[in-house]
Amino acid sequence: MLLISAGEGGAVGAADGGPKGRPVEEWRDVYDLLDAVRRRPNAWVRDGSLQELAVMMFGYHLALQVHDVHEAFEFHRGSGGFASWLSRTRGWSMVTGWDAAIMENLPGEPPLDAFFQLVDEYREFAGQQES
Repeated sequence: MLLISAGEGGAVGAADGGPKGRPVEEWRDVYDLLDAVRRRPNAWVRDGSLQELAVMMFGYHLALQVHDVHEAFEFHRGSGGFASWLSRTRGWSMVTGWDAAIMENLPGEPPLDAFFQLVDEYREFAGQQES
């Protein structure tokens, strides 16, 4: 587990009294980070920017390496499991990464909404592969 400090007892959750997320210290993997982004996107990325999310994901991956955390990381921009799955199932080019591919191929959808819908599909696919 990668520990990221968000201050003492720092939990990511809705400021309006809605459901709170788990404290950062309890996150198990990248999907916990993505769940936090999904709950409060404006706290993590400006204007629903997939580019900022991709950069944040790159930083997460670097932190895994620096801290020698052994976690499968599926969100490399052009070559990770998620990008490979998008290429195989949608026929999209990953030359510029999954973030650019989503915006290019789903121009009428809000980028973060499209991303999370695809992540949900990918998780279902990946879960079926593990069974």
